[in-house]
Amino acid sequence: MDLKSLAMFQHLAQSLHFGKSAQVFHISPSTLSRAIQRLEQQVGTDLLLRDNRSVVLTDAGKKFKTYADQQLEQWQVFKHSLEHQIQALTGKLRIYCSVTAAYSHLPPLLERFRQQHPKVEIMLTTGDASDALEQVSQQAVDFAIAADPENLPRSYYFHPLATVPLAVIAPTMLCTVQQQLQQQPLKWSEIPIILPEHGPARKRFDYWYRKKQQGKPNIYATVSGHEALVSMVALGCGVGIVPQVVVENSPVKERVQYLSDVGEIEPFELGICCLNQFRQQPLIKAFFEAIG
Repeated sequence: MDLKSLAMFQHLAQSLHFGKSAQVFHISPSTLSRAIQRLEQQVGTDLLLRDNRSVVLTDAGKKFKTYADQQLEQWQVFKHSLEHQIQALTGKLRIYCSVTAAYSHLPPLLERFRQQHPKVEIMLTTGDASDALEQVSQQAVDFAIAADPENLPRSYYFHPLATVPLAVIAPTMLCTVQQQLQQQPLKWSEIPIILPEHGPARKRFDYWYRKKQQGKPNIYATVSGHEALVSMVALGCGVGIVPQVVVENSPVKERVQYLSDVGEIEPFELGICCLNQFRQQPLIKAFFEAIG
């Protein structure tokens, strides 16, 4: 019992006219009649009562019409599911973020995306957060979790995720830095400072320190990555400005402390950044749609 025969019967059961139904299927009325006869032979009873003037469904014909409707509907549902599967997004989505962001912000974003597009392969690269925009500009990745640089070129698209507060941290261990922090007033020009090489936190440090008007800072070291900065502070090398989320996700967070009453530090916006020219590519567009 083929689907075409079921479809012809379905139409005939509605039109009750051999000529009209035959025309829809581009066959002759006699060919349609033979197809209906084959169905009746398979069912084992008459489905239609017909003469030269009229066509009427038998009781069996009415039941068979319900069966035909169900079978044809299920076939359409099945075809639609196959088409959806064939059209499902595939490929690789390349992402860059810091180690901290891979713990703190990326998992819920990827979870929503992977629920909708399970066939897409995620390629994750981690590194210094301040290198995120460069990774995007060089097209080494499709997008990155990055801090808003405030003067973002028009060639980039930035989707905000969260406001990230910064803090001044110091070691908890007994060391020279601890002794220097006990002085009143604090002599910031003598306290060793650990700084990120570049990026929003470095700019905020420069602005924060200038307001203190204590001469040049005593820069102990510059490091690549906020995670390394927290580790150096924990070792007693100095103090530093770092996003609080980095401290909270650091394995050495118990060995550093936040300094209070040291002046306000402006937070920065964290978000997803990509090149505008690629924003409408299927994978990138689907990702932004998934995260809302």
